[in-house]
Amino acid sequence: MLRWLIGGGREPQGLAETGEKLLELNGHTQKITAIITFPSLEVCEEKTQLILTASADRTVIVWDCDTGRQVQKVSCFQSTVKCLIVLQRLDIWLSGGNDLCVWNRKLDLLCKTSHLSDTGISALIEIPKNCVVAAVGKELIIFRLVTPTGESLEWDILEIKRLLDHQDNILSLVNVNDLSFVTGSHVGEMIIWNILDWTVQARECNFWDPSPQLDTQQEIKLCQKPNDISIHHFTWDEENVFAAVGRGLYVYNLQMKRVIACQKTAHDSSVLHIAKLPNRQLISCSEDGSVRIWELREKQQLAAEPVPTGFFNMWGFGRVNKQASQPVKKQQENATPCSLELIGDLIGHSSSVEMFLYFEDHGVVTCSADHLIILWKNGERESGLRSLKLFQKLEENGDLHLAV
Repeated sequence: MLRWLIGGGREPQGLAETGEKLLELNGHTQKITAIITFPSLEVCEEKTQLILTASADRTVIVWDCDTGRQVQKVSCFQSTVKCLIVLQRLDIWLSGGNDLCVWNRKLDLLCKTSHLSDTGISALIEIPKNCVVAAVGKELIIFRLVTPTGESLEWDILEIKRLLDHQDNILSLVNVNDLSFVTGSHVGEMIIWNILDWTVQARECNFWDPSPQLDTQQEIKLCQKPNDISIHHFTWDEENVFAAVGRGLYVYNLQMKRVIACQKTAHDSSVLHIAKLPNRQLISCSEDGSVRIWELREKQQLAAEPVPTGFFNMWGFGRVNKQASQPVKKQQENATPCSLELIGDLIGHSSSVEMFLYFEDHGVVTCSADHLIILWKNGERESGLRSLKLFQKLEENGDLHLAV
């Protein structure tokens, strides 16, 4: 039996503050493939927060977030539902498997596409003009939702366009801002798209290349292992897109349209999930069981001296390239202007850390294949809060004035 642990529907006070388990939802018979919240509309008097979970058992279950009660189960799928998306503005949700289905809050099937692919839809996002983007293999398919009107009370979903710019299967698809969305593929291609006309704004295909001066076939082979170049996850801020590429982390500046910082071997195995933290910080987790915190810093001006190049130079050894005697100024032109510095290592899991949730006021919750959910706190912040509570208690008891 599969058990799904969550931290409540609204602010996860139990899980995020104390690590207490609030609800345990039992219902699926195989692994969960997608989860999403379905909030009530603002105009609704009854504020019911729902959770939708999809599973490899070819079902979607709707849960009441406050009680953990199973509200309803949908079992009519012909394939595994790999992704879910809620269009709250229309009060509907979509499921992506071998086809794309549109549902209302009562779980009525409003419309669906024909069979799209045996591989199925791997990711979905909403874009303007009642459209959604679906990643199907190496293709992006743009669909437009036709809502009921005075002339027709029926819903419909129409295929508008197919984008065929990727060379391999798309693994990641996210909205970046109001103007762009980004995709990443199995072979390390990242494409930034215009969200309105669906044209390519920028493309980056050389994440796997640690140096423009690789000159031996052996070094190239070491860099191009397939599992080392897949883009597993994205996160972003106002200026940059952060990409988890194989074992590495890359920072792509949207304005400069180039990589400005990287850690090619941030972990010993593939990076599975990343998130942006305040103060130019980033957190990442990996198949190797590690969780690490990084800080984006500007590089200091390098000294004008010859430096060794090549793949092995990242480890601090290797022969000096023939071009190493050239002025370092030329090398700095191609160098990244920033660096990702390791500032923290969260050690506690013994197996692959699949993902985490970050709560600004409460810390980080990580979940792993070792069946552990660990709540991590900011030690400095917690120490300050304890001191504040101590002073408040002393003041209430009058002890603070006596000490002064």
